[in-house]
Amino acid sequence: MKEFDSLYFVGAGGIGMAALERYFLAQGKRVAGYDRTPSDLTAALQDEGVHIDFDEDPALIPDYCRDPESTLVVYTPAVPDSHQGLTYFRQHGFEVVKRAALLGVVTAHSRGLCFAGTHGKTTTSSMAAHILHSSGIGCNAFLGGVLRNYGSNFLLSSTSPFSVIEADEFDRSFHHLHPHIAVITSTDPDHLDIYGTPENYLEGFAHFTELIRPGGALIIHTGLALKPRVQEGVKTYTYSREEGDFHAANIRKGDGEITFDLVTPWEVVEDISLGVPVDINIENAIAAMAACRLIEVPADAMRQAMATFMGPKRRFEFWLKEPGKTGRVMIDDYAHHPGELRASITSVRDLYPGRRLTVIFQPHLYTRTRDFADGFAEALSLADEVILLPIYPAREDPIPGVTSEMILERVTSAKKIIYSKENLIKSIKLSNFDVLLTAGAGDIANLLDQICVEYKQQER
Repeated sequence: MKEFDSLYFVGAGGIGMAALERYFLAQGKRVAGYDRTPSDLTAALQDEGVHIDFDEDPALIPDYCRDPESTLVVYTPAVPDSHQGLTYFRQHGFEVVKRAALLGVVTAHSRGLCFAGTHGKTTTSSMAAHILHSSGIGCNAFLGGVLRNYGSNFLLSSTSPFSVIEADEFDRSFHHLHPHIAVITSTDPDHLDIYGTPENYLEGFAHFTELIRPGGALIIHTGLALKPRVQEGVKTYTYSREEGDFHAANIRKGDGEITFDLVTPWEVVEDISLGVPVDINIENAIAAMAACRLIEVPADAMRQAMATFMGPKRRFEFWLKEPGKTGRVMIDDYAHHPGELRASITSVRDLYPGRRLTVIFQPHLYTRTRDFADGFAEALSLADEVILLPIYPAREDPIPGVTSEMILERVTSAKKIIYSKENLIKSIKLSNFDVLLTAGAGDIANLLDQICVEYKQQER
């Protein structure tokens, strides 16, 4: 990296790309890039010094990114190979690498705590980063969500030997990493457009475990179908809510709080209080603290950090929480896989038993909808009322016959409907919601302000 004075990011507005841009800005590099549309994140990056254009025209590439000897080009797999800027760089002899390869460089030169899994990796990695930062040990953290504690998805330390990485299995990106400690939270099949079969998906995770460096450790959730293949000199630990080398005991819930004791192979850390008191965060916290305990973070520092952890944005984030037993509630969650959606809905039910629950869900990707329509419908059927939006395509072209109707027709809830985004906003004020959960990984996030405003103005 010392050979490069500048970096150009194709897909600069992606949450994972943003963390790398901020990292290299902090290293004194000049950073520029392209993204398809402006967003709050691109605006923040521009304010911090990243030059971002929203047109593919190579003429817009700044002069300091036009020398192949001094500029490294980084891209995300979500950008098509036909992109004009990528074509320009490749034709003119630039070194062009995936974002994951650059993260691999970071982990090769640090002690990387890498968090992988179909779901849970954003929250667990964020918890670990917050623990390290709060403890004073520090880390360079590259996360998949903006932490509400810091307003960023990136934490910087010029002195810490540790990095915290959200290890993404999409496009086998996590195969570029060199973990010191790897955590695997779940292996429910996903991204079958990339892996083809559930067996190949599991093989992707098995190969990831081979990349853990000798002297490191694997922390894996109990009961997974995955058969790890760690190198000699790598220790394996298990965790879950109730069993494993790391688990919870003496769980206490009440008055909007969750407290438990963390059982480790060496000690019991008493009275862990969750800053985000949601049931699924018990296991997330166990995984994060297990990784931190293996690098000898003091127990008191972990306890203090977990109590102040506010969570990443769009991970079970409260948008409205009126007081009283009948006060209206609006929660948003990034859930976009059937397992995540089920966990999210179940957590809301646990927090608000007996309340009427409405879920607004935007399916993400045609292939995921096609492959998991039954699972989505089963999870959504746990709600009293279901509202679906059209599928968010992201990087994909439409697949004939694959629509949100595939899910809706399988949902067993008494009330279910599909709305366009425009009709959704118009309908909310008259909908008389009680507890509302919005979910999905697409552009439903852009509607949250409007949904919340209309929700507050409902006729009751």
